Parts: sequence; structure tokens; C-alpha cells
Amino acid sequence: MYNLEYVAPYVVMLVVIGIMVYAKKAIDLLGTAFMVIMGVIIIFAPNAGVNWLFLIIIFLVLGLVFTKYKHQYKKEIKIYEGTRTIRNVVSNGIVPFTMAAFGNYGGFIGSIATATADTMASEVGVTTTPRLITTFKKVPPGTDGGVSIPGTAAGIIGAGIIGISAYILGIFPDPMKTLEIAVISGTIGCFVDSILGAVLERKKYLNNEHVNLIATVCGAFIGIILA
Repeated sequence: MYNLEYVAPYVVMLVVIGIMVYAKKAIDLLGTAFMVIMGVIIIFAPNAGVNWLFLIIIFLVLGLVFTKYKHQYKKEIKIYEGTRTIRNVVSNGIVPFTMAAFGNYGGFIGSIATATADTMASEVGVTTTPRLITTFKKVPPGTDGGVSIPGTAAGIIGAGIIGISAYILGIFPDPMKTLEIAVISGTIGCFVDSILGAVLERKKYLNNEHVNLIATVCGAFIGIILA
């Protein structure tokens, strides 16, 4: 039995966050609704709970903050991603949601670390001149498969933040192991995203949502192995 008096405030908090995100035009209506529904299910999941939800909220906040990083410059070069859609929410969130529903902490941390690393690497990396991961030739900012040292560093830091947060939230009790899962999974998953972008997305075999989904699956898989 769930203590409704305990979980009700968190459900309300989640709805309020959803309203704020939608009001800020960070995520569209369908994406916001899907995000809230996933969050509520995680709260009631037998092997997950409120702390697991907070880790997803940390990912959301990091994503929103770094989307605004040098946003004026991103607008000038026409690569600013303003309002995210339900496709973005599903491609980045369905794997962590599934891992949380089954209480798999390794897959959960690994997939969120990957989504966070990819988001932060992309948002920071596009403000520099990247190189294509398969050839290391310079390419225009925003090119699928482009990587840079600042972007990669931001991605690793983002994955590390997820690892530290997962330990603080009590998702896994060993700080070094939690950090290891997050950083290794997030970094590998982020590079998988870039390789798929360079090899398949540039040729239109996959779109950005497909690439994000596959990358988070890889991150979850690495997380499960490391756990």
C-alpha cells in the first residue's frame, strides 16, 4: 500500500513543474503531459520512487539551463533548439522510465547519464568549431556527429553530476561505483550518439530521436553491465 499523504505532495510538485516547463515553452503540451505521466508512474513504481524521480528532474533542469547557454549565438547561426516536442521527451525519457519501472538502478543511472551527457555536450559543443568524429575534419557547428573538446568535457561533467546526484539521492549506496556507472555509461553513450549521427543520421537513415533513443539504450546496457 502506498501512503497517499506522502506521495501526493510530490505528484502536485510534478504537475507544477510540468506547468512551469510548458509555460516557459521549453517542452510542448504533449511532451509535458507525457513527462508528468512518466513521473507519476515512477513515484508509484514498487522498486523506484520519489528519489528516482528527482534524478530525472535534475536531468531536466540541466538540459533547460544548458539549452539557454549562449542561446543568442545559437539563434544567430540557426541551431537554437527552443521548444522540445514529445518526440524529444520519449527518445530521451522512455529508457530511464523503463529502467525505473523495473527498479534497475544501473540501467537507470546509465541511461540518464547518457541523455545528460549528450544534451550538455551538444549545447556547449555547438558554440565552438567541432570536428566530425569519424574523420576529425572540421565541420560547421550543429553538424550531426560533430565533437569538440569543450563539448566532450561538458558531457563528462554532466554524467558526473548525475552520478553524484544518484548517490546523494540514495539510488545506490556506493559513491565511487555510482560515479563509475554514470561517467563510463554517459561518455560511451554520448560517443555512440555522435558516431550514429556521423554515419547514419547525416545520410538520413536515422533522425535525431532515433539516435537519442539508441544512445540511451546503449547507456542503460553499459550501466547494467557495470552494476
